[in-house]
Amino acid sequence: MTETKIISIILPCRNEEKFIAKCLDSILAFTIPNTYSIEIIIIDGMSEDQTKEIILKKKENHPYIHVIENPNKFQSFALNIGIKAAKGDYILRLDAHADYPVDYLSLLLKTAIRTGADNTGGLIHTKPYNDSYAAAIVQALTTHPFGVGNSGFRIGMKEGPADTVPYGFFKKEIFSKIGFFNERLIRAQDYEFNRRIIKNGGNIWFNPNIQMSYYNQPNIITFLKKQLFFEAPYNVYMWYLAPYAFAYRHAITGVFAAGIIFGALLSLFLPWFSVLYLSVLILYFCLAILSSIQQSIRYKKTAHLFTLPLCFCLYHFIHGIGILWGCLRVITKTAPIFKIKENEIQ
Repeated sequence: MTETKIISIILPCRNEEKFIAKCLDSILAFTIPNTYSIEIIIIDGMSEDQTKEIILKKKENHPYIHVIENPNKFQSFALNIGIKAAKGDYILRLDAHADYPVDYLSLLLKTAIRTGADNTGGLIHTKPYNDSYAAAIVQALTTHPFGVGNSGFRIGMKEGPADTVPYGFFKKEIFSKIGFFNERLIRAQDYEFNRRIIKNGGNIWFNPNIQMSYYNQPNIITFLKKQLFFEAPYNVYMWYLAPYAFAYRHAITGVFAAGIIFGALLSLFLPWFSVLYLSVLILYFCLAILSSIQQSIRYKKTAHLFTLPLCFCLYHFIHGIGILWGCLRVITKTAPIFKIKENEIQ
């Protein structure tokens, strides 16, 4: 008789009442591969809305759903809590701000077995938060190479080895080999862990046939705040803690923002430099306009022709300011990562 193996699905969440029911329904609809069973471990970060009540209602009819509290609230802590509680041979880490097709799990397992990858993942389809035009702008910004660079899992790439994949389907043994997620990183912990896998001789595999839907920020203001205060600075903190995780696509906006600021200052004192500065800005906006035309056609929204060029610039500049701010906080030892001692990381 064939022994049944377990796949552990870990799902960190906090204040996700708008998305958690749809997310769980999609997980519960997964096609479960033969000889496997699943457990769903939900790690709730002390939600202050109806998230936990919705989860407990789902749990009534699905006893393999387990709920654990995460008093530290942040995702990196939740991931480690879930991994340590998991019983599976494989661990699938999912996001509550997303939903998944029925074949998502089976495709991950087949790909992982076929390739022997330590971590397997696929393509993100970025969806607007709601039906508003404000949400459509964020979708357009984050689904074009001009906006997000060579982020293959967002814009598409061929099947093969990758530097990172979204969320991840891990061999559980990888955590025994290289450790857990770095709890000093409340952002960018996924990317650092994936680069740590590669650094230690492991492999990460991207399969574009594995696809899921992720719901982005509701408007450009909340999106830019996230870039400025979390995403960008934590890229810098990650580089400080894990230099092997450095990627040019994360750093280029810092160069862009510094160029805008110092270029403007130099132009005041060096007339010849102002010509070069203006030429670079014209080239940038030509690329932004071309990208906006492409996104306008792609999403059938004429308004993108007029809004996206400026929004691309704001996105790159604000993210770049966040990179520079992160650098300053590292240099002055005021970054939040210095509040947690290295020996406190499990």
